[in-house]
Amino acid sequence: MCRNVIDRSHSFYPEGMEPTARPTDLGAAIRERRRRLGVTQDELASSIGVSRRVIGQLENGKETVHVGIVLRAARAVGLDVGVEPRG
Repeated sequence: MCRNVIDRSHSFYPEGMEPTARPTDLGAAIRERRRRLGVTQDELASSIGVSRRVIGQLENGKETVHVGIVLRAARAVGLDVGVEPRG
């Protein structure tokens, strides 16, 4: 059985950085950062070459948004996305 349980005893995450286990969490983090920067969905979409609709889907956690788009959007708002081995 696969479970999304995070063992933080070996975590490499810097102080204040939290792991993201679901597309909705990642989308919410991008939305929060975009809003904090005062950037509209249209502006973010234009900066990475997609439509505003795609940004809305990403921010709502739609799983079919291409990973490359997610990474470009995260980078555009100053977020790093990485992977860490689980125990």
